[in-house]
Amino acid sequence: MEPPVHRFAELFRQLGLPDDAASIEAFVQTHAPLPAGVALADAPWWTPAQARFLREAVGEDADWAELVDQLDAALRR
Repeated sequence: MEPPVHRFAELFRQLGLPDDAASIEAFVQTHAPLPAGVALADAPWWTPAQARFLREAVGEDADWAELVDQLDAALRR
């Protein structure tokens, strides 16, 4: 398995969110848990552009897909 191309903080930057460790932790604490029946991209807090990015990252198995999966897992704990 190859190492991720991007880091978790870079995903937050790509989404236009603060990308320091404290802000990432606060985001996860604020928005978790994401209900089991809700896809990450369908969560109500995303802008349309953010939701589109998340869908495309996973749908196209883009470089970002692994990090999007990590974010999804973090929000479901």
